[in-house]
Amino acid sequence: MAVSPLLKEIQTFSVIIRIWVYEGILASGVAGPIDVFTAANSLIAREAASGKVPLQKLRWSIESLDGNSIRSASGQSIEVDRKINPRLQADAVLVTAPFVMDMDAFIARRDQMAALSKALQRQHEAGAILASYCTGNYLLAEAGLLNERRATTHWAKANDFARRYPRVELRASEILTEQDRILSGAGVTSYLNLAIRLVAKLVSADLAATTAKTLLIETNRISQASYATLLEEHGHHDRLVAKAQQKMEATLDQGFHLPDLAAHLSVSERTLNRRFKQAMGIGPLEYLQILRIEVAKRLLETGSFSVDGVCQKVGYADISTFRQLFKRKTGLSPRDYQGRFRTS
Repeated sequence: MAVSPLLKEIQTFSVIIRIWVYEGILASGVAGPIDVFTAANSLIAREAASGKVPLQKLRWSIESLDGNSIRSASGQSIEVDRKINPRLQADAVLVTAPFVMDMDAFIARRDQMAALSKALQRQHEAGAILASYCTGNYLLAEAGLLNERRATTHWAKANDFARRYPRVELRASEILTEQDRILSGAGVTSYLNLAIRLVAKLVSADLAATTAKTLLIETNRISQASYATLLEEHGHHDRLVAKAQQKMEATLDQGFHLPDLAAHLSVSERTLNRRFKQAMGIGPLEYLQILRIEVAKRLLETGSFSVDGVCQKVGYADISTFRQLFKRKTGLSPRDYQGRFRTS
């Protein structure tokens, strides 16, 4: 049944998403979500034209602190619509992520951080949903908005993030977390998952599902652990712990006994445990488990070994235990992981 122009006007309403940008972001962090919102609007318009639903549009505004265009990490100029004004009404604020290897320099720009923190706090107090991903979660944490709340970030930033913000309930393996109108995404392209979730919260879950299918966005990803790689070597300055790690790596396919490792290093088990936790944040046994899974992932990626062969190479005698542990740590079975990430 056709809808009269007057009825259409009455039924039309909008939700407002503010996209906050600054120097050094990835251009796709702006364009990707906007493409999702554009596709959602197209689907809404099609349904509204048939009279099935009211015309409920998503509107967005790209905003910077000074109202000037910004330059992305690739050198691309991104035009903005207006200056960030924390008093302007918003249904959601999307906080784009700085594409930097070290957040120290970004955070050290205290005037910028103070302005962003104040604006984020005010928008959240006013009822807006806040959404960010990857290193953008640092901005939410700097504003104190993640204290005692769940959040995630890029897997490679997890240790640094946990060290900086111990009050955050960090769930580093998860693709997306949500609590108290704060959406937190993991690695860079999780901005697509964030955008789909915003569509679900601001309009409807059905529209979000249809939009994701239209754009081939995988919304059933629940873990980024299968994308993680072994942490940098070794990320600390404790020579005793580094020697312990080197010994564990060299004898990975052998049985492990903590007393033997402590004796090899001429220290007590208690001392080894304490130093490990100080340097790594975890004990030697937990580190060994992570190490075995990381090496297993690399071996599976090469395609040179069967699952049974990989199990033996990383020191597991029981294949079922290995399969269960691998799936718990990565979200995939060893065979599924090999099928997805094999390089040869």
